[in-house]
Amino acid sequence: MQPEEVEALIVKLKKEGMSNSQIGETLRDEYGVPGVKYVLNKSLKQVLEENKLVDPMPEDLLNLLTKAQRLIRHLQVHKTDRKNKHALELLEAKIHRLAKYYKRKGLLPLDWKYKAVVAQLE
Repeated sequence: MQPEEVEALIVKLKKEGMSNSQIGETLRDEYGVPGVKYVLNKSLKQVLEENKLVDPMPEDLLNLLTKAQRLIRHLQVHKTDRKNKHALELLEAKIHRLAKYYKRKGLLPLDWKYKAVVAQLE
């Protein structure tokens, strides 16, 4: 594929609602593009920034937040599940570390804060 075609395809897939990782997998599996950077000499994120299609929150942090929500719902039903309570503690620590990194890089606002839930469940 030509670089212009790959770039147009990335924009099209993002407008359809795909996440960045889904776009990369689709390009690899369906279109035979081994990596965007090899074809375009710029990353997928750079292509999306040029077309003003960047998500307000990084995808990995968003995935961790949805995972935490699922665990919280589980723990509200199963209050004595110690293993998953510990898993939630570890997950919240990971969210705090990642948020600290993204604040430093300027991808999250400095006043963004994740409110820990583990203390409330006890």
